[in-house]
Parts: sequence; structure tokens; C-alpha cells
Amino acid sequence: MDFSPEKFKKLAKWIITTATACILIFLGVQNISAVAKAVSWCIGLIAPLLLGAVIAAILNVPMSFFERHFFVKTKKKFLQKMRRPVSFILALIMILGIITGVVWLVIPELVEALKVVASGAVNFITKINGMSKSEVENMPFGNILLSINWDGILDSIQTWLKSQGETIFNTAFGTISSFVGGIFDIFISFVFAIYILFGKDKLKMQAIRLIRVWLPKDFGEWFIHAASVAGINFQNFISGQSLEAVILGMLCMIGMFILQIPFAPMVGALVGVTALIPVVGAFIGIIVGAFMILTVDPIKAVIFIVFLLILQQIEGNVIYPKVMGSRVNLPGMWILAAVTVGGGIGGPVGMLLSVPVASTAYILFKEATVKREEKKNVKIKTPVAK
Repeated sequence: MDFSPEKFKKLAKWIITTATACILIFLGVQNISAVAKAVSWCIGLIAPLLLGAVIAAILNVPMSFFERHFFVKTKKKFLQKMRRPVSFILALIMILGIITGVVWLVIPELVEALKVVASGAVNFITKINGMSKSEVENMPFGNILLSINWDGILDSIQTWLKSQGETIFNTAFGTISSFVGGIFDIFISFVFAIYILFGKDKLKMQAIRLIRVWLPKDFGEWFIHAASVAGINFQNFISGQSLEAVILGMLCMIGMFILQIPFAPMVGALVGVTALIPVVGAFIGIIVGAFMILTVDPIKAVIFIVFLLILQQIEGNVIYPKVMGSRVNLPGMWILAAVTVGGGIGGPVGMLLSVPVASTAYILFKEATVKREEKKNVKIKTPVAK
């Protein structure tokens, strides 16, 4: 085999690069704790910027919608310049309005339900304590109730509340202090998000230039294509999931009004918000909603559970396919797998982001598979169902 100086130079460069990468990987594995600390430290430094990027990505969905519909055909330069600021303000008002409305509806009612449960438990224990043995025996599960030391339970509850009072206060104070201390970081994140949104076209062109200059041509073009697919998938998923959540929340509220189930507006809003989390979000809404209704009417709580399970079947088989359509090109099996893995890694946020990430990976892998099939001239026969 004849090696020209140019080929020998490329081979030597490849060997040195590969050996260096292997040494770095080996050292990283040997010192994994130090690497993890360094990564955590770096993430901590840029955490406000990462949060700003997340805020920008979320705000960009409604903002892009408003940009596509406001002052599109106008020839006035002033209106053209105002299109992006107006779209940003409208998007911000919309998201803050949704968050404020949900908090205003859900939090007070949830606190009230917890108070009802706590008060009911104390009243029940006090009532049992003041009844005679024969009266308790005539109650359902009377023998079991007699075998329980209610005085001890009541004393334990009161002792626990007293002992935990200081801890709860300190925790609340620490949480408030942390929140106040993080206001500056939140402000930086928000300002960074504004910079991203107002300069997104310029940032996009700069990123493309950097990729094409510094990365190999084929990989650079693939990376640009992958980023484009990811952006489209994220926007389609957020818009489709939000619309589907609004429809589900409204149907839940209307159905609860018809069935005369209490907390209809609050539970409808809660079900709509939790539906933003794929697969498991609706079950969270069922559990919390049923608990709150249970404090008022146990029979209505059972009716609510049955009603919402039926509504979910209708939503999953009729509404969701119509709303989402081909927005997220990902089979149901992989959606469940993505949500499971995403939840394990990042909790509710991981669940929310896992579907567009998995959808992007699925599309890119599918495209790569089709290209390899064409390159190798492989023909796949579709199996015929018997």
C-alpha cells in the first residue's frame, strides 16, 4: 500500500486524536466524582443562562404564532418594527395569565380541602373518644375502632405538630430566603430570554455560520438539520399539547357542572394543567381532584373518577389524534418509554421535554435508516397480516 505524505499526515492525526480521546475518557472514568463536581460547578455558573434559554423556548411558541398573524402584510416600517415587541408582550401576558389563573383557582381550594381533612380527622377522634363502648360497638367496624388507642393517636398528632412547628417555620423561612436570593438569577434569566427572543434570527444565522466554519461539512449540515427538526418538533408538541390540555380541561369542567360535582372550575383547570405532562399527567389530576371532592362528598368523588376515566378514553382515542395529528411523529410505545426515562432523569420537566426529544431522535434515526437502505439497495417487504 502506497502512503503519500498527505495520507500519512491524516493517518497520524487520526491516531493522535483517537489516542488522546481514549486517554481523556479513561482519566474521566477513573476520576468520575471529580468530573461530576466540575460539571455540576459549570452548570451552576451558567444555570441562569440555561433557565433563560428554557424560558425563551417556551415563550417563543405563542410569540411565533402572534408574529405570523400580526402586521404581516403591513408596509409601514413602524408597525413592522413593533411586530416582535407586541408579540412578545402578548405571549408573556398569556402565559402569566394562565399561571395566575390556575394558582388562583387551585391553591386556595387545595388548602381548604387539607384543612377540612385535618379538622374532620380531629373531630372524628374526639367524637370516638367521647362515646361509650356500646355506642362504638354499634358503629361499622366497631370492634376495630375499640382496639385503637385514640387518646394516644390524638396526643401523638398534637405532639408532632408542636415539635414540627419550629421545623416547618424554619423550612418556610429558608425557602423564602432562597427565593429572595434567587430573584437576581431569575431576573438575569428573564433578560437573557428577552435577548434571545428579540435577536433569534441573528443568533440563528450566527450559529449556522459557526457550525459550517468549525465543523466538518457533512456533520455540520446534519447538525443544522437535526436542530431544525428538534425546533419544529418542540413547537408542534408544545402547541398541540397545550391545545389538547385546554380542550380536556374545558370538557372536564363542563361535565362536572352537568353532574353537579363540586370544585368544577378548579378541578377542570388542574386537569388541564396536569394534562401537559404526557401519559401520567391526567392520572395526577384524577388523584388530586378526587381527594378534594372526597372532602365534600365521597359519592361524587367516585362519580368523578368514573367520569374522568371515560373522558380520558374519549380524549385519547378521538380528540388527541385529531389535535396532534402528525405534529409529533412518534408511536405510542416510544412515547411511554420516553416519558418513563424522562421522568426518571428530570421529573415533571423531564416528562414534558422527553416526547419532543424522543420524536426528534426517532425522525433522525428513521431518515438515517432510509439512507442506508437506499445506499445498500435493501428492499424491505411489508408483512401481510393473516
